[in-house]
Amino acid sequence: MAEGIAGILGISKVIPVVTLTDVAHAVPLADALLAGGIGIMELTLRTSGALAAIERLARDRPEFCVGGGTCRTANDLQRVTDAGAAFAVSPGATAALLAAARRLSVPWLPGAATLSEMMNLSDEGYSCQKLFPAALCGGIELLKAVAPVLPALRFCPTGGVSPDNLAAFLAQPNVSCVGGSWIAPAELLQRAAWSDITRIAASAAGQAAVSSVRKSCA
Repeated sequence: MAEGIAGILGISKVIPVVTLTDVAHAVPLADALLAGGIGIMELTLRTSGALAAIERLARDRPEFCVGGGTCRTANDLQRVTDAGAAFAVSPGATAALLAAARRLSVPWLPGAATLSEMMNLSDEGYSCQKLFPAALCGGIELLKAVAPVLPALRFCPTGGVSPDNLAAFLAQPNVSCVGGSWIAPAELLQRAAWSDITRIAASAAGQAAVSSVRKSCA
């Protein structure tokens, strides 16, 4: 569903990208993020427990928006939909993924790294796209170059976004939000350091709020 993803990307200017190894950490992580002012995360399909974690969050924290990330196949999209994910994210976009996204109800954020990929996705009705890997494929300079050529597109840059460049990414008029793994890194998850994650989330949300005010005043 191309039309549903725009509203989901409006939940937060910063979307934590999380690789969770312990399903029991899913709910306390969501609570920690909510306490820091972030009500959404992309949970990657890089561990065996990812789908179970999505199911648990969909059941126990329905107010929290959890998406399934690293969807590389049509089966991945089907599995995250069945698990109850509110949205799905892919690092790229293949013909099989496009076909699956057309028949499934889950809002989908497809990845793009080149102008041709962006244009092809736009032709398919996807005006919201994931720019990945953002830092390696041109980052802020690419976004600046794309803006006048493809003015209807909005992006969620992911890959190389950090507290150091967060404001610069969010300042771009064609950026809706950013994705990043620094908010809930593996080391803090392993220690169940929920208060630290809340602190980082609050800092990121605060930076994003300042950037949004500056953008609106520009």
